[in-house]
Amino acid sequence: MIRMLTSAAIAFAVTVIGTRVLIDLLTRQKIGQPIREYGVQSHLGKRGTPTMGGVLLIGTVVVSTLLWAKPENPFVWLVLFSTVFMGGIGLYDDWLKVSKKSSDGISSRMKFALQCLLAGIFTIFLLLNPKVSTIAQQLYFPFIKDPLLASMGWFSFIFFLLVIVGTSNAVNLTDGLDGLATGCTATVAATYAVLVYVAGNIKAASYLQIPYVAYSGELAVLCVALLGACLGFLWWNAHPARVFMGDTGSLAIGGMLGSVAICCKQEFLLVIVGGIFVIEAMSVILQVASFKLTGRRIFKMSPIHHHFELSGWKENTVIVRFWILSVLFALLGLATLKLR
Repeated sequence: MIRMLTSAAIAFAVTVIGTRVLIDLLTRQKIGQPIREYGVQSHLGKRGTPTMGGVLLIGTVVVSTLLWAKPENPFVWLVLFSTVFMGGIGLYDDWLKVSKKSSDGISSRMKFALQCLLAGIFTIFLLLNPKVSTIAQQLYFPFIKDPLLASMGWFSFIFFLLVIVGTSNAVNLTDGLDGLATGCTATVAATYAVLVYVAGNIKAASYLQIPYVAYSGELAVLCVALLGACLGFLWWNAHPARVFMGDTGSLAIGGMLGSVAICCKQEFLLVIVGGIFVIEAMSVILQVASFKLTGRRIFKMSPIHHHFELSGWKENTVIVRFWILSVLFALLGLATLKLR
């Protein structure tokens, strides 16, 4: 517990102080966010706001975790690798946008290929590691104490790919308003800090009738580091934002949360806990599907937070209401621990 609190406190303090310095650096280098001309018109005033702040946010999480987590834990290194890998994709994407002064970055095909590579490495590590391979291949569902599948085998690659790609892209889509993705990430990170802690404690896991996953408890240090870093970043990212995390932060966060959910065997629960991320992603999927099939749009604009803006909600109203929903989804996710 002391290591968790220290990890969160250091991540918060370093992010608050470091982000202020980073803002000045990004401003001097003129590394600003490009804004789509056909987007919400009120957002055009944000053009030029420093971006790629996710470099510091994620860097703080990585350093704080390395300082306070046990280095012999395989899950810690696996999740950190996934985080840095996805953050690297996002950093390249952001750099292309900034250098070309365009909202078009890395191609979706290349991004997906790199995400598939990560899922492949992730799967190989888990399935070939004798310490965790048995539990890693099992498939659990909330409300059911026994696994739905005792062994997914190499189908695990497809499942892990869906979790990692889905989560990273969902967080990325949510990152469209000041502090929206950051605040929602904080609630999900706090929830998964609890989930990994109880999953890694054999007595707590047995009492709650959830899968016991050795080594997963150490991921609580990483989750609270993410929580602290998000709160520190929110200090400057809250409306009106002084800095954006960019794809560097959102893709890395999504990769981290998806990896953590896989490691503690609570992948499906992420749909509930990260309900806002799911709603944002589904709004885009439904919008695209509806337009291609019928030629009509369901929403005024997707992701759905823009729909509410165009419906007359002020940006800050959308953000706070989504934060409230995120907290409720997190509490709902925790409540499922007693429903077996």
